[in-house]
Amino acid sequence: MAGITLGVAALIIVISVMNGFQKEVRDRMLSVLAHVEVFDATGALPDWKNTALEVQRNPAVKGTAPYVDGQAMIIRDDVMRGVILRGILPDEESKVSEVASKIKYGNWADLKPGEFNIVLGSALAASLHVRIGEKITLAAPEGQMTPAGMVPRLKAFTVVGVFEAGHYEFDSGMAFMHIDDAQKFFRLSAPSGLRLRIQDMLKAPQIARELARSLSGDLLIRDWSQQNKNYFAAVKTEKTMMFIILTMIIAVAAFNLVSTLVMTVTDKQADIAILRTLGASPASIMKIFVIQGATVGLAGTAIGVIMGIIVSLNIDVIVPFIEHLLGVQFLPKDIYVISALPSDLQAGDVSTIGLVAVTLALLATIYPSWRASRVKPAEALRYE
Repeated sequence: MAGITLGVAALIIVISVMNGFQKEVRDRMLSVLAHVEVFDATGALPDWKNTALEVQRNPAVKGTAPYVDGQAMIIRDDVMRGVILRGILPDEESKVSEVASKIKYGNWADLKPGEFNIVLGSALAASLHVRIGEKITLAAPEGQMTPAGMVPRLKAFTVVGVFEAGHYEFDSGMAFMHIDDAQKFFRLSAPSGLRLRIQDMLKAPQIARELARSLSGDLLIRDWSQQNKNYFAAVKTEKTMMFIILTMIIAVAAFNLVSTLVMTVTDKQADIAILRTLGASPASIMKIFVIQGATVGLAGTAIGVIMGIIVSLNIDVIVPFIEHLLGVQFLPKDIYVISALPSDLQAGDVSTIGLVAVTLALLATIYPSWRASRVKPAEALRYE
């Protein structure tokens, strides 16, 4: 019973923590990314205003904003970094992302058309050793043809803000500018497309399919899960493998249940034989040991589920207490972006773990119970 309890509790706690990390990283990513993007294969969406009106007919869409996406080389003294540039309308961007609330230094409102200002990620700004008000140079991917040949197109920008999304990929390789400046820099006649905010981000794939059927024109649509497909596939695989590995703890406990019941059957052969001589059927003998094993399994599972739920719901209190008691820090702030251990307890995971534990416990009773039902009274009582 103790083995099943510990196995169930450990599995619930670990899966809840993994869910917590996944939710935390996903939320930080979606503070920068849009839930759905609508764009044209040509790289420009001239009729974006009408497209926005079409999109907003879907009741699940909370907000839309145009954007320009492109890559460039950012230069500061002798330091060069590749960067993803995103042109936005500052007032509209807050409808589809939370970047404005992630500004660490400077002012988001300073992204004004024609002034060629830029907002950098915190890790990118640190690697370039640049501060608010200083200049950086951007090199466009397409050069400019001159009589002397092809030369790079360079443009100076003023740093007016630094954001920190809490996701290293974005903090180290993304920058924002006004959409008009981005169109001039990339020589585009129109925005690249539209970014959408959905009421329920988990329904983004479904909404994307609905929009693909309803929107006019040859438009491409992708949701946030497609933009980070490899990451979320890796997390799902890791969670599945962790579930299988930790289920082995419950399986070992169930195997111990088998050995315990086999020993009980061996020890109680004489009693079983007496019951048989009194008229007990093999099925009733089998039922006794099934009930015994099932009781152990159900009790162990119930206690394990209660323990797992209590720890998962209070992990934000338990872990700091252990850190304070031992004088250690499991997630140092200077190494990990997430310094507190997150937990996301989901009813579906708890019910699945409980069902697996009970099933293994019931399966463990089959062989010992069958063996008990096969005891022959004459042979069992021969030496009694």
